[in-house]
Amino acid sequence: MKLYNYFRSSASFRVRIALNFKGLPYEYAVVHLTKGGGQQFAPEFRAINPDALIPVLDDAGQRLTQSLAIIEYLEETHPEPPLLPTAPLERAYVRAIALGIACEIHPLNNLRVLRYLVRDLKATDEQKNAWYRHWVEQGLASIEARLVAEGKCGRYALGDRVTLADVVIVPQIFNAKRFDCRLDHVPTVMRIFDHCMELPAFVDAQPACQPDAE
Repeated sequence: MKLYNYFRSSASFRVRIALNFKGLPYEYAVVHLTKGGGQQFAPEFRAINPDALIPVLDDAGQRLTQSLAIIEYLEETHPEPPLLPTAPLERAYVRAIALGIACEIHPLNNLRVLRYLVRDLKATDEQKNAWYRHWVEQGLASIEARLVAEGKCGRYALGDRVTLADVVIVPQIFNAKRFDCRLDHVPTVMRIFDHCMELPAFVDAQPACQPDAE
């Protein structure tokens, strides 16, 4: 398998965790999102993914896009160890946490949105960072409230087993820390983060450990 990704991309980070967790080796292909205006916009990469987005997983010539779709594909093709529980209600809970981040928080603060704020709307760096912090802090507060209300947490979002929810939580916290977001209002989220970062699958997938880390 070959993973087109970038060390700081939180969506790529999710897939790296899943690959590590399942013990799947892969070739690391760098797509630098800022160098030369963004390598994702190059014709060569658009031929791989017309959306000009990462990650892309190439599995024996079959190219898959969108991090959660990739992870569910890995779950279906390599079911052990599992990232989704078997009980339907637990699966729905895990997916709700993951989607709460991937669909509600991340789209508002990814690179292309921040670029638009600065280049087209002429936002200052201070305004851009305020935008980022607002949506991340508010979104994580909602995740915290759901985790507490559901009462399913243990070491991780669902008891003491790693699931897709944890795989998505950890990269978002890395980004939140990078932008100096407030995190003291989400103690459950941070407890889960700390427990995840005791595991090699998460540690080895973090941005600083990637070959293109700057």
